[in-house]
Amino acid sequence: MPPPVQVATLDITPPTVSHNGYQGFNPRKEVLPKGWNAFNSRPLDEDLIAEHDVGIRVRDGCILYCDVYRPVTDKPVPAIVCWSPFGKKHNGINMMKKVRWGVGVPDGCLSGLERFEGPDPAEYCPRGFAIVNVDARGAGDSDGSIVIMGKQEGEDGHDVIEGLAKLPWCNGNLGLAGNSHLGIVQWFIAATQPPSLKAIAPWEACGDLYREQFVRGGAWDNGLFDLITRESIRGRHGLEDFKAMYRRCQTMNPYWEDKRADIASIKIPTYIVASYSSFVHTMGSIRGWLQVNTDEKWLRWDPYQDWYDLWVDKESKEELASFFSRYLKAENNGWEKTPRLRMASLKFGDKDPIYPIAASDFPLPETDYRQLFFTTDGKLADSPPSYDRVLEYNSESSTDPSDFVGFTHTFQQPTRLMGLPKAVLYMSCPDLDDMIIYVLIRKLDTNGNPMININIPWSAAPYKTAAEIPKEEYSNLTIYYGPTGILRASHRAIDPSRSIHPQYPFHPHDKVEKITPGTVVKLEIGLWAMGTDFEAGESLRVQVSGEYPLIKEYKGAKVDLEVRNKGRHRVHVGGETPSHVILPFV
Repeated sequence: MPPPVQVATLDITPPTVSHNGYQGFNPRKEVLPKGWNAFNSRPLDEDLIAEHDVGIRVRDGCILYCDVYRPVTDKPVPAIVCWSPFGKKHNGINMMKKVRWGVGVPDGCLSGLERFEGPDPAEYCPRGFAIVNVDARGAGDSDGSIVIMGKQEGEDGHDVIEGLAKLPWCNGNLGLAGNSHLGIVQWFIAATQPPSLKAIAPWEACGDLYREQFVRGGAWDNGLFDLITRESIRGRHGLEDFKAMYRRCQTMNPYWEDKRADIASIKIPTYIVASYSSFVHTMGSIRGWLQVNTDEKWLRWDPYQDWYDLWVDKESKEELASFFSRYLKAENNGWEKTPRLRMASLKFGDKDPIYPIAASDFPLPETDYRQLFFTTDGKLADSPPSYDRVLEYNSESSTDPSDFVGFTHTFQQPTRLMGLPKAVLYMSCPDLDDMIIYVLIRKLDTNGNPMININIPWSAAPYKTAAEIPKEEYSNLTIYYGPTGILRASHRAIDPSRSIHPQYPFHPHDKVEKITPGTVVKLEIGLWAMGTDFEAGESLRVQVSGEYPLIKEYKGAKVDLEVRNKGRHRVHVGGETPSHVILPFV
């Protein structure tokens, strides 16, 4: 059952006919004929059966509603379940019109039957699968108030899967698929071990809402979810209020613990996709690879944005179908020969990434973790300066880019960095008893200019070179600066027994240790994974700042729950305070 705390709820907009595809509550069954193309996009290759507003009762009596798309056949088929609160008819066609460049998804690619971030029935029903789009608890016409992850969504998913398995058209084998929310929820549902759930495919899925989304590093950030709430979430009975719950308690408690998936309880075949460029999901995918409790697991590092990968990339669609055919249909299709791990490396600028790269495990066992020390002249050196020195930045600059101190290393030969970077910083602040520190690694060209990576193939981009892209068109969905790390100094405590790797310290966030203004404190900050190739003459720059260093696109999100930063932050280098970065050379 839900965590033993009273959960605050937020009033939200009820579903409205025509908004995000909502058609009103109208249970019915129909056949969509071959050639059906109601969205003037991708016509159906064959007839499909569509069942709308199919109700499944869960253990507390609530009824959750599903749309079911399945092939026209008398033979029972397996089902791929797609779960979220974003509206079961809120499709990719509608959403791609709202995002920059449509993230490369071309017109005519989707049928409109796909739910946002889920597989398209037009692609998978002809392959012998049913696609089931579920309105999570409280979403659309489903009973209850909307909850986001935790034991409640896990139990709901368990019950819906077992209810679907009993329907006459189903062969009793079900899988879960989809990106982002549709991926994250798979960790929580699969951890309950529904007997009929045979395989999951969490493509881009964070695993801890406190540490990876809302309070990363101990710093509150609700901008993305506020946007999702305004644009996508519709229900009649409210939504759990993360902001109110954080206002009540800013450190770890049973509520926030419930939002961390018990990934080690998952024992079924798992196909994970990760990317470097996600600003929410990267570390959940890594923990999934490390902790899912089965040998039948695969990890693929996607060089592109997840929606492009799910809906456009032919190889990705073929692989997803092959994975589910093996484990939901018991086909001996050779899936096990698929490489267990495939990496990608980004080249930035005008070059497409390198993919696939063979690897035996992640993090790569052959990694050479090198310490590079900050120097007073803004360089990275093999050894620290002999004497202590201090560099400063304004933690309240409100500029773009934010004020920072940077430390640069130039590569003399082609080099690949792949894995988990970590920063070890000695910091102080004379003006406040706490600090929020952001660390960003930027790639620089041979002239020392910062480079960007685009998150779709150049062939799908509206520009031919990075230099042509106007700054006002930058979006975190499509533009990647580099790996980041975040830490609030008062949350600096580490529990090594729970760290997934020495390069990525686990912060319990269960206590607040303020700092006397002006006192130097040591901070270990794990950055999210990187995979970058450097040519001779190119450089990297480690930037330390007190403000969000990526693209600031959620300007309407005000932070009024906590003290952020004040005044100047001091970075101490050399001597007894050897600030440095540890980089994964391979």
